[in-house]
Amino acid sequence: MPARQKGPLTGIRVIELAHIMAGPVCGLMLADMGADVIKVEKVPGGDDTRRTLPPDIQGESAAFMMMNRNKRGIALDLKHADGKAALKRLLRDADVVVENYRRGTMERLGFSYDALKAENPGIILAELSGFGRDGPYADRPGFDLIAQGMSGLMSITGEGPGRPPVKVGAPVSDITAGILAAMGVLAALVERQGSGQGQRVDTSLFEAAITHTYWQSAIAFATGHSPEPMGSAHPLNAPYQAFETADGWINVGAANQANWLRLLEVLDAPELAADPRFAENSGRMDHREALVEALTPYFKRKGAAEWLEILERAGFPAGPVLSISEMHRDPQALARGMICETAHPKAGEVKTLGLPVKFSRTPGGVEGPAPLLGQHSREVLREAGFAEAEIAGLLESGALIAAPE
Repeated sequence: MPARQKGPLTGIRVIELAHIMAGPVCGLMLADMGADVIKVEKVPGGDDTRRTLPPDIQGESAAFMMMNRNKRGIALDLKHADGKAALKRLLRDADVVVENYRRGTMERLGFSYDALKAENPGIILAELSGFGRDGPYADRPGFDLIAQGMSGLMSITGEGPGRPPVKVGAPVSDITAGILAAMGVLAALVERQGSGQGQRVDTSLFEAAITHTYWQSAIAFATGHSPEPMGSAHPLNAPYQAFETADGWINVGAANQANWLRLLEVLDAPELAADPRFAENSGRMDHREALVEALTPYFKRKGAAEWLEILERAGFPAGPVLSISEMHRDPQALARGMICETAHPKAGEVKTLGLPVKFSRTPGGVEGPAPLLGQHSREVLREAGFAEAEIAGLLESGALIAAPE
């Protein structure tokens, strides 16, 4: 891996005992901010995402490369006594451990928080699971789809009431759980500066999905009624949704009275300003279907690009509805470094997404590709003080996999 720019977490060592998505998202957030994240993969086979195919690039899983760039990789058999012993030595000098196993797995392996703390009092253990480490659902397996359903997200996503339930297109509970765990790790690192003590950080897909219901939960708390799906519309403001133009769709955000009046000026629709149903936001929400029906003919008079130019000149919040590939080419996404390339040893130049937080003095960012299985096994163990004979013994016993040097 090339020399890294110094991110704000430079000097922090993270051991990632995580697979698939939520835990690896936590790891990649920390890695992008400069932490040395060592991904410990199982033997045999490694992270299951390596077999999430298609799509692939030169036989390498595109999903694995996305979730694990900027990390170093070691492959240990944690069912083997020698593999456990090797991990135990690595953990003595670690700052953070990230794991997303089922409850009890770390304990069965001999790596409970109490065991970790006994060897390393300052260690921070980030635990990601389906439903959290306590409560009646703590032993249930968790997946993004299940979390979205149980959090209420699927009840508010879709075109409208009475339609089949729809999940959010992105695995938001997985991704958000990883971000929340990274946030918790950062808070624990700050607290450790004063106390010298580590702690457990526990979050879940279920809780991560619940955090996306702030507005809808506020409505339910206030009214006693659960909101229903509204397509692209907003539960508190109108018009705030996608509108069809002559040749496509655009998003329009009249999220306050000033923007509503500005929109009517742009549309040259004074008669709508005089309509008592639409005079205030409360009326527009009560008559949202009639509002959309009244506005749509105006938007259909011009194409999407022309409308967006007009709205931008007027200082009105609006934007296109881009495909993922169109977003990858968007000049603002490029200017903000959200599209990056890494040089993978097998797949070649691979595009990935960038760090969404910018730092003025300690930039961090994406500089290294995802590791091959066991690519850094020897390197990591040497840094931890393992002799060449010890590494050779681990390889011979099958407790360690290392890529050829």
